[in-house]
Amino acid sequence: MMDIAAIQTLISYDMQAVNALILKRLRSDVALVNQLGHYIINSGGKRLRPMLLLLSARAFGYQGTHHINLAAIVEFIHTATLLHDDVVDASQLRRGQQTANSVWGNEASVLVGDFLYSRAFQMMVEVNNMRVMEILSDATNIIAEGEVLQLLNCHEPDTSEADYLRVIRSKTAKLFEAAAQLGAVISEQPSESAQAMAKYGAHLGTAFQLIDDVLDYSATASEMGKNVGDDLAEGKPTLPLIYALKHGTPAQQQILREAISKGGKEFITDVIDSLESTDAIGYTAHAAQKEADMAIAALTGLPSSYYTDALYALAKFSVNRSY
Repeated sequence: MMDIAAIQTLISYDMQAVNALILKRLRSDVALVNQLGHYIINSGGKRLRPMLLLLSARAFGYQGTHHINLAAIVEFIHTATLLHDDVVDASQLRRGQQTANSVWGNEASVLVGDFLYSRAFQMMVEVNNMRVMEILSDATNIIAEGEVLQLLNCHEPDTSEADYLRVIRSKTAKLFEAAAQLGAVISEQPSESAQAMAKYGAHLGTAFQLIDDVLDYSATASEMGKNVGDDLAEGKPTLPLIYALKHGTPAQQQILREAISKGGKEFITDVIDSLESTDAIGYTAHAAQKEADMAIAALTGLPSSYYTDALYALAKFSVNRSY
């Protein structure tokens, strides 16, 4: 079984081309766009979404160059969402360093996020494929809906598991889905193969987010690159909290409801005790494993190759990680 380093080595040539294109297309006559854009692009992300697109295309034997353009586009869209997310959440730390909004302010972060979105759409048109544009424009719209849904759920202790899953499938998993699907589309695969890859990406992205929810209460700040308990501080009712709220004692339920309603970390010790006693972390990890298993099942029928092996390994990595 490949580890993440082996996967990165497998597509290192393609990823070098993606990174070069990202730097090229980040250029602007406006100095602040260059400065802030380079800051967040070079801040140590795993490049999972472009990686997924490259692996998908190569798994189907793609030999052109559009996968490089699309991988860069996907990363621009993702980076734009991060810039906007951090402003909405008033985040101060991401990937172990200060967020762009804490360095340059909210206004600059929002506007450079807009620049990245619009640059992504310029590049999208250059691919000159209506199906590609349809997938990416639909994904971007659904991500925005997911952001609004998350905002509505903030500080809302009555958020259901179904409500929460809808948020993460829109906000997080949709771009994974688009990336995986696009690899099949540009390889001119039949619709069944493209849909299988879309399912793989959607389940993979959901598994990743659920493990992020687990790590928010169990990892160290240095491992996660952000402060432990940040979701609670922002009043986000993630799956561990939703499960504990449903299965905890009346006293625990009261504390959890107050913690979600108020936000902050005043109740962090009591919250973690509630998560442990209800096995909410174990429940969430199991839910992530089910998503990873469904992602793996979607790969049935793909051509045998190192790239297909890497897609299997990525699903395994999604639930067996500490960062």
